[in-house]
Amino acid sequence: MKHFASLFIAVLLSLGARAQGVITFEKDMHDFGSVPEGTMATHEFKFKNTGNQPVVIANVQASCGCTTPDWTKTPVMPGKFGIVKAMYSSAGRPGVFNKTVTVTSNATVPSVVLSIKGDVVNKEQAKASMTPAQLAQSPRLVLDRTAHDFGKIESGQQPVAKFTVKNPGKQPLELGMITSACNCVGYKSVPPVIKPGQSATVELLYAQRQTGQMSDVATLSSNDLNGDVKITLKANIVRDLNNSSMVKESSATVPFK
Repeated sequence: MKHFASLFIAVLLSLGARAQGVITFEKDMHDFGSVPEGTMATHEFKFKNTGNQPVVIANVQASCGCTTPDWTKTPVMPGKFGIVKAMYSSAGRPGVFNKTVTVTSNATVPSVVLSIKGDVVNKEQAKASMTPAQLAQSPRLVLDRTAHDFGKIESGQQPVAKFTVKNPGKQPLELGMITSACNCVGYKSVPPVIKPGQSATVELLYAQRQTGQMSDVATLSSNDLNGDVKITLKANIVRDLNNSSMVKESSATVPFK
């Protein structure tokens, strides 16, 4: 009887040891090929949980700051799929790149390394090497306007300007980095891909810390080989919006009428 009990416990322990999630990636390396400088090269590595317990990804660590990872945050049940997204910023990084992201989870193999590689090509060089027919297939970035005036705003506020981006080109449009001399313009929201013939809304955050009449130019990059687009953001920034709307009558301070 004791022998049967010991055998039963051993079987349970054996089954428990085999009860674990298994991450199975469709592939562990992606080659972007030629990437126009300024674009955000993005790839989703898809995986399936081929084990018998839920898989939870604890962390995804990139090998450099130029690669931004994202991943499925919820538990991936047995037989279901999840993704690990790798995004490489090519702005100011011409040449060949080869980067990795390390996936840490509770799966049978707790650490998996994924690789991305490609060659960032200067837009002018890429454009010069293409035939007119190839260039005609390029995605296009067209804005509904190239300037926005916030009017009078209070110092410390970070207003948002919405722009409509249309892609009348033949290939999907991928927006890249947005840069400015003031380092005060960034994305609040940006669509990852805009399909040919479609439009999307891009929200820009303006975080100018100086006061006075400001006018800042931001450069929006993309995989449009025809060039980048410049956007001008203007504002009259005051220290205190309430005080700026007051005048003195005799000894009393009253608002404008």
